[in-house]
Amino acid sequence: MNENTFKLLIGIFLLFFVMNIVCNNQKKQTPTYGDINVTTMVTAADGLDLKAVGELVKEVPDAESFERKLNEPGGINNLDLNEDGTVDYIKVTEYGDSRIKGFSLTTEPAPGEIQEIASIEIEKQGDTAEVAVRGNEHIYGHNHYYHYNTSIVDFLLLGYLFNSFHTPYVSPYYYGYYPSYYRPYRPVTVETYRTRTQPYTSRSTARQVSRNPLPSKASGASSVTSPNQGKTASKGIKAPLKNPTQSQKSFQARNPSKQVKSGGFGRSKTSSSKPTVRRSTSRRSGGSFGGK
Repeated sequence: MNENTFKLLIGIFLLFFVMNIVCNNQKKQTPTYGDINVTTMVTAADGLDLKAVGELVKEVPDAESFERKLNEPGGINNLDLNEDGTVDYIKVTEYGDSRIKGFSLTTEPAPGEIQEIASIEIEKQGDTAEVAVRGNEHIYGHNHYYHYNTSIVDFLLLGYLFNSFHTPYVSPYYYGYYPSYYRPYRPVTVETYRTRTQPYTSRSTARQVSRNPLPSKASGASSVTSPNQGKTASKGIKAPLKNPTQSQKSFQARNPSKQVKSGGFGRSKTSSSKPTVRRSTSRRSGGSFGGK
């Protein structure tokens, strides 16, 4: 091998060596999938954790108190169906028979429009209570239930619910007319909301099931249904739904949802103004709280 051939081979070797180093560095600098900013869909269901709702109902003495707790700033309600930059006011309607008691949770995303969000049904069985939380199929999808069994000792509400002398509570409030204690507040990010509800969900024994688990319901012994079952708002809802009706699809096509990236929910508008709110000034008789 002459000297020129040897130098050529050395040069080729060095060239391949340098190219290999460059290629390896480029591979290391290539971003992985985890580095990509992925946009995910945040749905209306992310604004109200039903597992947390099922836990909250164990802490209140009556239906009116339950409604107040649902609408407290910093609580478990982060729902903004109409995406107006404020959390929706949730109304509570009590219903039931001698065996099963229930609460229907509704909101009004637009004047005259009622949307049921969820229902909670409770059946007392000796020293325990069976509880089923049903998510509205348009918001949460088909057959979305949470079920748990609890001791009546841990359930403040049972004495009130199964007292035949009390009058079932029906919220008197509606779109633009709220109790005097209520102050509209803005939604938070999904991450902040999940941190906020974690104390409720972490201690909950509820499990998700695909059908109504109450014994009387399953056996057909009870025909109790929510008075708001089937009530859906045909307009006013902009937040993405799991299973929207045709009229809701039509409304959303004309009024598209805000583009919300992962980690955000119902981001507030740039304006700092709040909606006009009419308030109740009267103190409800027999209620657990009144106006300020």
